[in-house]
Parts: sequence; C-alpha cells; structure tokens
Amino acid sequence: MKKAILNIEGMHCASCAGHVERSVSKITGVKNVTVNAVTGKAFVDFEGGITEDQLKKAVVDAGYTPRKVDFKFFEGSKSPSSFSDAEHNHQHNHDAATDTSEIYRWKRRLIWSWIFTIPIIIIMYSGRIFGVEILSEGLMTLSLLLFSFFIIFIFGFSIIKSGLRGFYKLYFSMDSLIALGTVVAFFTGILSLLISIEDYSGISGMIMTIFITGKYIETKAKGRATQEIKKLLELGAKNARVLRNNQEIEIPISEVKINDVLIIKPGEKIPTDGVVVRGESSVDESMVTGESLPVEKTAKSSVIGATINQDGILYVKTTKIGEDTFLAHIIKLVEEAQGTKIPIQKLADKITNIFVPAILIISFFTFSNWFLFSSLGFGKSLGIAIAVLVIACPCALGLAVPISLTVGSGIGAKKGILIRNAEAIQTMKEVKTIVFDKTGTITKGKPEVREIYSNYKENYLMEITASLEKLSEHPIAKAIVEKVKLKRYKKVTGFKILRGRGVEGKIGSKHVVIGNTYLMKEKKISLKNIDKKIDEFERKGYTTMVVSVSKKVIGIIGVADAVKEDSVYIISELNRQDYKTIMITGDNERTARAIAKEVGISEVIANVLPEDKSKKVEELQMNNQFVAFVGDGINDAPALKQSNVGIAMGTGTDIAIEAGDIVLVRGDLKGVLQAINLSKATFKKIKQNLFWAFFYNVVAIPLAIAGLLSPIIAELAMATSSISVVTNANLLRRKKI
Repeated sequence: MKKAILNIEGMHCASCAGHVERSVSKITGVKNVTVNAVTGKAFVDFEGGITEDQLKKAVVDAGYTPRKVDFKFFEGSKSPSSFSDAEHNHQHNHDAATDTSEIYRWKRRLIWSWIFTIPIIIIMYSGRIFGVEILSEGLMTLSLLLFSFFIIFIFGFSIIKSGLRGFYKLYFSMDSLIALGTVVAFFTGILSLLISIEDYSGISGMIMTIFITGKYIETKAKGRATQEIKKLLELGAKNARVLRNNQEIEIPISEVKINDVLIIKPGEKIPTDGVVVRGESSVDESMVTGESLPVEKTAKSSVIGATINQDGILYVKTTKIGEDTFLAHIIKLVEEAQGTKIPIQKLADKITNIFVPAILIISFFTFSNWFLFSSLGFGKSLGIAIAVLVIACPCALGLAVPISLTVGSGIGAKKGILIRNAEAIQTMKEVKTIVFDKTGTITKGKPEVREIYSNYKENYLMEITASLEKLSEHPIAKAIVEKVKLKRYKKVTGFKILRGRGVEGKIGSKHVVIGNTYLMKEKKISLKNIDKKIDEFERKGYTTMVVSVSKKVIGIIGVADAVKEDSVYIISELNRQDYKTIMITGDNERTARAIAKEVGISEVIANVLPEDKSKKVEELQMNNQFVAFVGDGINDAPALKQSNVGIAMGTGTDIAIEAGDIVLVRGDLKGVLQAINLSKATFKKIKQNLFWAFFYNVVAIPLAIAGLLSPIIAELAMATSSISVVTNANLLRRKKI
C-alpha cells in the first residue's frame, strides 16, 4: 500500500471534506481517503501508479485548490522517513506560511467588506439614525446594489464560486447555502427596480460581511487549534556545529550526515538524534517528553534532536537525520491521528452531507407555503426562505469533531502522549479492563540490586562481589557493579564464568564463588544457616546470588527487575477509579505475584508465551469487556493490535510503537492515566460541540421557517454558532490531565 498526503486550500467544513473524499476515491487504485478540513490535509492510501496530476485534478473537480509543493508520495521503500531534511523543512515552512497567508486573506476581505458595509447600514437606517432618508428610494436601491456587488462578487467571490459550483457538480456545502441566499437576496434589488418587490440587496451584502467576519475569527481559532503541532515543527535547530578534519564548522542542519560529531554548547539545541561520545551535561527534554526535570547525559547516553543542552559541552555522534529523527516521528504520528476519524465523526459527516440538500428543499417549501398560503407576498416570503438558507449552514456541525480532535491530539503531543488512532479517543471511555505487560512497562526492564543480606561486613561482601562481577557481561553482574560503583577493584585471578549458575575466581589466596543455590550445592557449600533468608528473597521474586569465600557463605544479594517509580501510585489510582488491572508476563508465578503485590495488582496471568498474549486479551474481550493493553516489546505487538486500545511505551521497540493506538513518549505509567484523562476530556468536548451544533439547528431552523428571524439575525446566529464550537474546543487547553 502506498500513501500520499495532500495539502488543500479552501475547505471549511465536513461537507467540503466529504466532497474531496468522494472525488479522490473515484480514482482507480485509491483504497481509502480521509480528509481533515481543520488541518487542510487529505490522507490517501492507494495501489498502483497514481500520478500527482490525477490527485490534483480530483481536488480541483471537487472545487478546491491543491497546494503543489505539499504533495508527498511514500512509495515502496520510500517511507515518510526517507525524505531529505531540506524537503522536510521546506514542507513545514510552507505549511506555516500558508496558514499565515490564509488568515491574512480573510482579514483583508474582512476590512474591505466592512468598508463597503458601513455605507449600506447608514443608507438603510438613516431614517432611524438621523430622522431623515439621505437618498431617494431609486438612488437608495442603486447604491445598495453597488456596495453589495463589491462585497458579494469581489470580496466574497471565492465563496460564491465554491457555493454555486455545488449546484452543477451536485456537491453541496456550507458555501452553497450562503451563495444561494446572498445571490437571491442581491437580485431582489434588481427586480425591485422593475416590479414591486421587497429589496434585500443591502441585506445580502451585510449577510456576506457577517459571514466573512465569522470565517476570519474561525480561521484564527483553527490556527490556534493546530498550534501545538506547529510548535513541534519549530523546535528543530536550524544550524549545527560539526567537527570535521579536527575543525569546528557551522553548517545548515540539512547538511548534517550520519556519524558526524556535533558540538553542543550550554544553552544550545541538540540538532539531531545521536549518542554522546564525550562530555557530561543535563538536557532539557520537556519539549518532546513533557517531563520538566532535566536528564543527565554522559558518554553512551542517547540524545534527542531539538532538546536543549543546559550546563556542559557535549560531543554527539549523529545516529538519525531528517525525518528519521524522533521529533519527525512524533510529528508524523500526530498528523496520522489527525487524518483518522472516530465513529461519532463519521455519523456527523453523514448527517452533514445530507443536511445541505435537505435545507435547500426545506427553504423552497418554506417560500412556497408563505407565498401561496399567506398574505405576505413574494418579497417577504423570499426573505423568510433566505433566512432559512443562511441560518442552517452546517459549519458548526462539521467542525465539532475535527476541531476537538485536532486540539486534543496537539495537547497530547505537547505532553508526550501521541494519539495515533483517533478512534481510541472514543473507545477509551468504554475501557474498564487494563492489561499491563510486566517487563519494561510496570518494571524498568533491567535488573537492579533490590536487597542485600550480610552475615559478615556488608562493605567487604559488596567489594569482593563487584570485583568478580566486573569481569562478567551478564546483566545481573552489571546491576551489582552499578550498585557498588567502586573506584578501585580488587585483583582477581583464575576467573571463570559458570554458565547459568554464576562465577568464581581468586582474590589473593581466597577462593570466591558467587552464584545460585545450584552452584553452591555443586561446590558442596553449606547453606544451612542462610536457607531461610534465601527462601524469603525468592518469595519476593528476587534472583538470589549467594556469595561464598573459602566455602563459607558471607551473604546474599537479591536482584530483580525494579518497578518504575510511579507504577505503584498509577496502579492504585486506576484501581480507585474502578478499572480492573491485570498483569501479564512470561515470568514464573512466584516472581510475577511478587511484582504484582508490590504495585497493587491482584490478578496475574503468568507463564504466558509471547505468542499467547494476544489470545489472553481475546479471552477477556469474549466477556464483553473493552480491554486496553499496555506494552513495549516486540512480543507485545499482537496484543496491542488485538486490544480495543493499544497503549505502547515510546521507550520500547519500533514494532510495538507502530502497533499502538496511543504512544507514551516518556515510557512511564503516568502517561496511561494522562492518556485516559485526555481521551475523556477530548470526547467530552466532542459531545458538547455536537450537542450545541444540533441544538442550534433544532431551535434556529423552526424559528426561521416561522418567519421570526430576519436574514441578518439568522446570519449572525450562524456565524456565532461556528465560532462558539471552535472556541469551546480550544478551552480543552485549560483541562488538567
């Protein structure tokens, strides 16, 4: 399957998005099209040889403008990550420039429209304002037609063009209702010069001006809705200081190559992803992880591009550039989320797509009924029909879901919560069972010394243990060495690694053996005085290392995969909120239960083969449970896919991340609770917006049909409803998650 992202200009609502989707989907080979009117992007999945011209023509046929430089095709091995850094920067710089220019265009139309509208107001209401009509009736009509002509057919031309195109393309949109309403109202002025009819030409210009005012406010608010993703785009460094031929040179970021050594001074941004080869410093990673505390970096530490070096000089070898970087990956995931739809949005889109034709029919029958069965006459009846047209624009209904989703996914990205699949926002509220993988999810995924018991001097115990284990590459040996951190190690001779059991060697004249109980029995070393302590350690789930010097046990060291700092609090909070928490692991029952008890999980599924994790999730789902699975490893990918909501740790494998619906950049369980809260808050905003959009139409349309709303008041109400939906979505930023 191949993919393309189209950047499209001129879309306002769900109807616009629907037109593009239908037009593009007619191209042979297109399998799926999703369009987000808020971000102005279309996401196309296709097979075969579809050209750029075909996609552009489909967008034009739908009545909108494709932006040429923004077309990107991800074919075969050329994935999104394979574009050059220069292409990447050009793409996003163009996005930012386009957003700014769109706001500027609406602002310019707004200013000119009001310049011509103010004379209309003075002319129409001079009798009420000054107590005398400033123009005769004939001159008044001609003046109103002239001023309204400029507003409708020059400043509002794009709206008229888009709206009237819908009538011969049979692709109706919000613009169709405004175009028909204003054009019909304008021509009543021309007719009034020939026959006796109510003149709405001045009102037609006022309607268009109010509509343009609403579009300007809405465009600014929509720009704010996408500002988190724009902030991410702006994070990257523009230049890099590179060490080449023992010379420091400064080059554009686009010229940085893999394995270049970068020099980053205090206060500077790290240009791209890499590994520290020299130097020590603390790095502020809050912009990509949401974590406020700086992270200490030393040799062999990984660093992320766009993070900020704080207090030392770092020499970093680049490992990823361009769109392979972590930041670029985050942006890609967020854009993917904004290109997916949740079930409730699909329902809203279907309603919106039949809404406009329905309103056209209702407006026609409204006019007919008033004209045929009342004494109002042609002009008044037409005015009521125009009010129905302009008040019923489904803009608020079409914006309700995508604007909330855009704001929510942007907030998530800022806090290190990447919503890859928008459907997860709706599904998450149904989840009551959360299954956690153990290793790397609840625990850190690497062994640590958890407890020490010594029946001699503890310092001596750890000194000789670390001296031997320093010579081993085993993870348990590394954990012991990390714990002790000796400046000087004792000299060891005759060192041997005894596979699966431990190590042995000599320190001076003393024979030292370190290992499990099987090794002690093999070496005929008595455990009589320490067997109860060993049993206690094993009940806690520790891997127990017995230390013997000259056949005498001097102590034991309990090593285990350490629980992450916030696991206990987060699990207890989820339990308090009535979520059923389950831990699943391939570890033995005793170790699994010890970890589960420590963090507060009562239900444990242990001894599970990697390929069986997804089956266990499926079994839970058979009881009509919505299940979220939290994991980080390659073997977790099937379970992440099988679950109703897959939550992947960003510190895990790429395969697990690709399988997750939600990705937690920091890789700690705090993100699980935040993701749940964000999903609930976002969906709440979606429901609020849909309610008010429906409520507005349910109340306003009957009032307009009944002749209780003038066209101007109707247009004000329509514009207000759209602005309120966008504003309400932006209030999501105040929510503490």
